Amino acid sequence: MRFLLGVFFFVAFSQHTLGQSKLDRTLKKFNTESVPYISLKEAAQKDNVLYLDTRKKQEYNVSRLKNAIWVGYEMFDALDVQAKIPDKNAEIVVYCSIGVRSEDIGEKLVKLGYPNVKNLYGGIFEWKNKGYPVYDDQGKETEKVHAFDEHWGKLLKAGEKVYD
Repeated sequence: MRFLLGVFFFVAFSQHTLGQSKLDRTLKKFNTESVPYISLKEAAQKDNVLYLDTRKKQEYNVSRLKNAIWVGYEMFDALDVQAKIPDKNAEIVVYCSIGVRSEDIGEKLVKLGYPNVKNLYGGIFEWKNKGYPVYDDQGKETEKVHAFDEHWGKLLKAGEKVYD
């Protein structure tokens, strides 16, 4: 009986731990933490932060964080960003699906003279996984999240996955 109870607890509690460690391992593999992370909880509690979405426009059109500004990744335009955000001291949180592309854009923003840039840990996937709301292109809350592709989409556990 103790053995079965032990197996039950291992299975019940390891699911969350294994899922989180996969995200941790993935971010450690692809990121250098050149842009400091901000936790989901800390980001959600901030009022005067600018969220910059660094995903493809198609991803942004499906869902985004509330009032996020699209800056893209491949289409990132420094002049456009400087026009949209003239205050170099603005508090900025960059995000993408899990936080890899956003680190690259965060580095570019720092080079442009924005000193207060943070990378959202786990990106929009983890944001949705933890129950925070996302919004469609009409500003309405949605369950849909663009999952990029089937490989990366495995890290999105909540909401409705959307592919192109």
